[in-house]
Formats: sequence, structure tokens, C-alpha cells
Amino acid sequence: MASKREIHEARKAELQAFGKDLAKRAKSRCEICQASTSLEIYEVPPVKDPEFEKCVMICETCLEQLENPEAIEPNHWRCLNEAVWSETPAVQVLAWRQLQNLQEQGWAQDLLEQVYLDEAVLEWAQAISGGNALIFRDSNGTPLAEGDTVSLIKDLDVKGTSFVAKRGTTVKNIRLTDNSEHVEGRINNTTLVLKTCFLKKVN
Repeated sequence: MASKREIHEARKAELQAFGKDLAKRAKSRCEICQASTSLEIYEVPPVKDPEFEKCVMICETCLEQLENPEAIEPNHWRCLNEAVWSETPAVQVLAWRQLQNLQEQGWAQDLLEQVYLDEAVLEWAQAISGGNALIFRDSNGTPLAEGDTVSLIKDLDVKGTSFVAKRGTTVKNIRLTDNSEHVEGRINNTTLVLKTCFLKKVN
């Protein structure tokens, strides 16, 4: 049986075999921020065996911040304004996931509202090994979880009715959806889909 080191080296060799074609596709630049130095091959999870279609050429700066979210520099990721519109699905997925992590930044939230991903690409973007990659955050960037209580930060017109959900209305026991920008909650005995950017978590 091969050791972990041997398996790692074998995988690394397989990935390096993609290097020439990846460099050609990326024009020898980071496919996220367009930097041209210290480029590496990054596999966009979930992956089992090395696949060219699941690899992205990225720079050292992008890689370090992807692997260490606590050290993220939001301004560096303004490059996602271009990257998320890439014709390469793996780049789209990586950009979409990073935008999800930056939702507390107004520009990132605005961009997420504009982006459209094909169904298969969106499914990949939302999937990671062992669970769901979606991160739900309220208007202040505070993480939201199933069952949380939130309040509205502005008056909201309820489509199809003359009812207006008033600012300050408390919504208990929210339910998460398959879109990190939306949660479900009951107001006046009616289940509504609420945009997270109009919500504030109640401690």
C-alpha cells in the first residue's frame, strides 16, 4: 500500500501534467486576479481524482487567502467583478464561493445579485465534501442558522397582497433555503421568502 507521501506526490505529478494546458487557458496569469507571478494549480472541491476541468491557475496571494479565510483582505477580491463572469466553470465556482464569504461587503452582495450560473455550475458551487457550502449572513454580516430569530431592517411589501411587513418586525425560527440570499419565515401566519440583506439577527 502506498504511503500518504507517495499518494500526495503521485497526485501532484498528475496535476503538474495539466500545467501546460492550464497556463495556455489562463494566458499564464492568475485566473482570479490576473497576477502573473507565483502561479499554482488549485483544485476546486469537491474532487476525487485529478480533473483538468476542476483545476484553476491561481497566484500565491489568492491561494493563501483561500486557505486562511481569517486573513482575507476584501479589497484584493474586487477582482471577482471580472472573474465571476469567466467562461471557465471552475473559475465561476471559485469566484461565487468567495463572494459568498464576502457578503458583508456591499459590492460583493450587489455582484451576487447580478450573477447567473448555469444549474450544473451552481450545484457544484454549492457543494463541498461533507455538506453544504452555503453561508447565510444578515445585513451586518452575522452568520444565520436554522431556527434563528431575526428582525426586519426596512418595510417590505409582500408580493400579491396589500400587506406591508414593517421594519422591526420579529421573525422567529427561520428556515434556510438552497440560496444563501434567502431564508423562509412566518409573518402574520404566512410563510414568506425573505432576503437576508434586509434582516438583522436578534441575539
